[in-house]
Amino acid sequence: MKKISITVLLIILAGCEQSGSVEQYRLSEQFVPAAEEAAADTTPKTPTANQGTVSMNALVQKSIVNERAQEREAMVKRQLAERDIHDQRLLDAMRRVPRHMFIPENQRHEAYEDRPVPIGLRQTISQPYIVAYMTQALQLQEGDRVLEIGTGSGYQTAILGELVREVYTIEIISRLGERSKKSLADLGYRNICVRVGDGYKGWPDKAPFDAIIVTAAPPELPQPLLDQLKIGGRMIVPVGNIRQQLVFIQRTENGYEEKIMLPVAFVPMTGEAQRTPSPKNSK
Repeated sequence: MKKISITVLLIILAGCEQSGSVEQYRLSEQFVPAAEEAAADTTPKTPTANQGTVSMNALVQKSIVNERAQEREAMVKRQLAERDIHDQRLLDAMRRVPRHMFIPENQRHEAYEDRPVPIGLRQTISQPYIVAYMTQALQLQEGDRVLEIGTGSGYQTAILGELVREVYTIEIISRLGERSKKSLADLGYRNICVRVGDGYKGWPDKAPFDAIIVTAAPPELPQPLLDQLKIGGRMIVPVGNIRQQLVFIQRTENGYEEKIMLPVAFVPMTGEAQRTPSPKNSK
């Protein structure tokens, strides 16, 4: 018997069964009890943004996304549009995604302020402007496949999920990765594949990618990530130790073109990035 309700279905992804925890999220308005559904369809799904790239369910939007909508509108207007963020799809995504849902409850009153917010485990959720700036730089299209290194709170991941067909994201801190998975699941994202592990070497079996975004700073540009860009693919990454620069890279048929965007301050990329830094690529 079908019921009108909201449920979160966690389905192990075909092709994502490597080391680490990986799940796809699907939110259903009409569903049968879980046991009946499992008996009816046990085929693993791959991440696809059905009916375009809008990933949040309408009922979830009513109950969660409309919370603090006026604050998000003010954030978009004052912090983004009045600066240099002009991608309308991106602005609309940042109006929709409830940033406060990716922040621990005791910090949620700070969610829409013009600065990063602590999320525990010595990590932060980036300032809204930096999220928008990095995303806009990637010039994302609806059909793109994107790799994110550093899931963090899951907020940047959700913004990507609103804009592109598939998102593959890796988080090295297991507790943070599990928390972000839950946040994404609660909002019904189903075109996002999450892995807990070291992101330095990327996700080779899902490469090449149209775009790669890195939200922690390696000492040097990671060669494995460069290798996983398509020809014409774009990457944005903070690079450096004490002094960091946000770097935009585009892969061409002849190599890589590199542009320094602005000075930034991100948490360092941990794991293999600290043990075996890659040689810097020439332009």
